[in-house]
Amino acid sequence: MHFVEGQKQADIATKLNMSTAKVNRLIKQGRELGMLHITVTSPFERLAELENRLTAHWPLNSALVTPTLSTNMETVLQQVGTAAGNLLTENIRDGDVIAITGGKGVSALVENLTVDRKFDVTIVPLTGCVQGKHYTDVNHVATMLADRLGGKAMLIHAPLFAESKQERDMLFSLRQIGEVFDMARNADIAFTGVGSILTPSSSYYDLHPIPVAERQNLIDQGAVGEFVAHLIDENGTPCDVELNQRLLALTPSEVSKIPKTIGIAAGQDKVQPVVCVLNGRHLSSLVVDEATASAALKLKSKAE
Repeated sequence: MHFVEGQKQADIATKLNMSTAKVNRLIKQGRELGMLHITVTSPFERLAELENRLTAHWPLNSALVTPTLSTNMETVLQQVGTAAGNLLTENIRDGDVIAITGGKGVSALVENLTVDRKFDVTIVPLTGCVQGKHYTDVNHVATMLADRLGGKAMLIHAPLFAESKQERDMLFSLRQIGEVFDMARNADIAFTGVGSILTPSSSYYDLHPIPVAERQNLIDQGAVGEFVAHLIDENGTPCDVELNQRLLALTPSEVSKIPKTIGIAAGQDKVQPVVCVLNGRHLSSLVVDEATASAALKLKSKAE
């Protein structure tokens, strides 16, 4: 009467001349005897399945998949950024050092972050700075994140790309720069973007404008994605290219040693780079949209 016909317990009690308490007790007893089996069908069940498959295919501690509810990639990116922001507030503690890259994904996190209290945290860049667009300026993103959280930011006043490897080494040796990078190496949490280089609109070319002919040369040398501004191959290994040698940034292997390294990505052009970064075991967690997660798993299965 209650579960099949949908009658209220009070109505059942009246019809059967019982107290409502006894009806409630009988229903509870039915559960305990195994007479009742309840199945919950969630519209987000497919997302949980994708999360489980991601952690099964790669050595991730966790994966967070958001629904792809729009064909507008800016909307999708904002959803992923919101989820990453929620993950940040769930994981940070007072006294933490949070290291970040620039990029559209981390910027979306900052833009959509809401907190209900202030955190005594320090934000540090993982890379040198590229001025121009707001998301390429890691110092700007770090300052904005510190403001949102109520903490402080340590900035790196040096370019992402030095003119030569020798200049890069010299910049690393400067105390005020080296100290910030040391803080980043010893950070508690890192949030990073995952970059594509295979499309003309790739944000990597916002970091370093390259003629089309030279872009193809990088691809011919095995570059398929970007992680912490490093060009990486299909295994997530930094490519042996001159651009990587001039980078003022922590290496992917250094970033992967941070206890919680969380990657943020959304969009079809990020599918192959995400697979490469995961193959390189550079992340402990991934925040990604549903369509990108599905495509990454398909690409992984095809490769296997």
